[in-house]
Amino acid sequence: MKKTLLATAIVGALGASAAAQAATVYDQDGTKLDVYGRIAMGIEGGGAEYDDGVKIDNGEEFVDFGSRLGLRLSHEVTRDLTAFGRAEWRFNADERNSDGFDDVRNTYLGLKSDRFGTFQAGNFDSFYLQFVSDPFDVYVEDGLEFSDGSKQSRGDSIGYYTPDLNGFTVFLQAKHYSSRGDAKSADTDTDVAAQGGVRYAKGPLTVALGFVDDVRHENDGSEPDGGNDEMLYGLIGSYDITDQFSARLGYETREDNNTYGGGFDKVGLGATFTTGPWAFTGDIYEIDNDNSEDRTAWALGSYYNVSSNFDVFLELYQADQPDINVGGLTDVDIADGDDVYFATGARYHF
Repeated sequence: MKKTLLATAIVGALGASAAAQAATVYDQDGTKLDVYGRIAMGIEGGGAEYDDGVKIDNGEEFVDFGSRLGLRLSHEVTRDLTAFGRAEWRFNADERNSDGFDDVRNTYLGLKSDRFGTFQAGNFDSFYLQFVSDPFDVYVEDGLEFSDGSKQSRGDSIGYYTPDLNGFTVFLQAKHYSSRGDAKSADTDTDVAAQGGVRYAKGPLTVALGFVDDVRHENDGSEPDGGNDEMLYGLIGSYDITDQFSARLGYETREDNNTYGGGFDKVGLGATFTTGPWAFTGDIYEIDNDNSEDRTAWALGSYYNVSSNFDVFLELYQADQPDINVGGLTDVDIADGDDVYFATGARYHF
């Protein structure tokens, strides 16, 4: 996807900012090593007032906003073939942590050819996010209602995408859920969740159509990534109306399942406006759920680029949570003004 507006506003995904700020520490004989990362922290508050019918404290808190450190490696095998690898870790920047890094975010390797495309394997964000829902992935924290990077991905995955074919890129990915090592029972199972689609990006227009086989893996009784054993489809695009103003429109749907439920239709509309060091984003979603109340969610963001490495932000997000029943007696609406989520802070990219 063309990211001129979002890169300027530094509100795109980490990959864009990391590429711009990464420090090359070794580059010789076709082998290259980049180090990149960010330190991000601030204050968040609001959000849902109830969790499983229990009232929770949703007051303000000083938090980490996705601080991380990463390595990007590559080696030029031939003029047309490059081997690459990436490793990225998360750490909590807002408090002392004796464990140091607390999460492995991305670890994968692959081969890239300008003629034949790119193949990679390991732990990475879903290709569905990278190629389809990416135009709406503009918020530091909450705000994306379409499927995100965890959708049937992040671990035990392989993927391939073609080179640019006159604006078209075709992508395929598969995640393997294995029962190897588990005690044999009726619940042990092996699943492969596939996803794929096609994106067209040329000039000011980007549009993509994708699918995800949203499997539900039963080994541990969980519901990974909200899967309900139905197919998920998305049609999402963006258009750069001017050099400063970009609009986006998307639709995502998944059928209901008689056993697991979870069907929905989502329509999203949004825009990004940039002026000098400022950027402003706004999105609204109409969400029609098959087995729960419909929602109208919205998100707003403002960002200021203090320098090429440092930015500050303020975001608001209203998920429009459905009514819940407390103690089976009283309906409590948690979608009032008190549950608007806010996040404000600063990020230093390196």
